[in-house]
Amino acid sequence: MTSRRTAIYAGSFDPITVGHLDVIQRGAKLYDRLIVAVGLNPAKRYWFDLNDRLALVKAVTTDLPHVEVVPFHGLLVEAAREHGAEVILRGLRALSDFDSEFRYGLANRDLSDLETLFMLTDPEHLFVSSSIVKEIATNGGDVSRYVPGPVVDAIRARLQGRED
Repeated sequence: MTSRRTAIYAGSFDPITVGHLDVIQRGAKLYDRLIVAVGLNPAKRYWFDLNDRLALVKAVTTDLPHVEVVPFHGLLVEAAREHGAEVILRGLRALSDFDSEFRYGLANRDLSDLETLFMLTDPEHLFVSSSIVKEIATNGGDVSRYVPGPVVDAIRARLQGRED
């Protein structure tokens, strides 16, 4: 049996943006199997609960073969081990991302010998973040350029006080 190359891409995806999706799509082309790990950090306040975030990530990646969406909490390197990942995939938007991602990458390698692959964000999505999406949406702005369609619908429902 041939070993498959597996990468893991983790985040809170609260909500998943077109920038996240771009990294997932490009990562899926590079690896035979891409695990998208949706994180749960009890110290963090989320707009969407874990099940909703998992459902949204699954909804926007259904057409991508070899992409698996899973929940995770705790250390990313443990989730990587659990799913047989050989590399951690991370997206970089700007120099400010690099500083923290570089330190996490070094720590992950120290803990596990896993390498981190940094993928540059498409310049079109350079400024897009979940925080910016939430701020625009909260203030009545149109976020349809920044998040996939199912996420737009979920944001609208959330802002209207409905849980879909």
